[in-house]
Amino acid sequence: MSLTPVVRDEYSAPFFDGAARGELMLRYSPSSGAWSPPEARVCATSRAADLEWRAASGEGALVSWTVIPGRSRGGRPAADTVVGIVETAEGPWLTLRIVNAEEVAPAAGAAVRVEFVRPEGGESVPVARLVAGS
Repeated sequence: MSLTPVVRDEYSAPFFDGAARGELMLRYSPSSGAWSPPEARVCATSRAADLEWRAASGEGALVSWTVIPGRSRGGRPAADTVVGIVETAEGPWLTLRIVNAEEVAPAAGAAVRVEFVRPEGGESVPVARLVAGS
């Protein structure tokens, strides 16, 4: 399964600017000290409206995952896609494609590192890489 290109808007521009630099950008509330996911408009913990973009560590743990079977096209088999819910080290959960599930078996609690890929015609987007031996 290939990734569909995404296009930035004014609100998401800081997220995609960070992704282009290889940084996972999350929302942070200075008043509450809490992190929120990129799509948050107010703090997920306190509902404060003082969110700012900050670079996150890019580390996390796999909470759960699913396999989306590949669809064959024109008689050619297609690879399955593994998608996981990742709890970032900062707290927010993200749904990300897991890029190396055929090399490292997914397991609840497995360490992941966020990386970035750039689908043709789109912005850089985060994906998860399972850390071997975690």
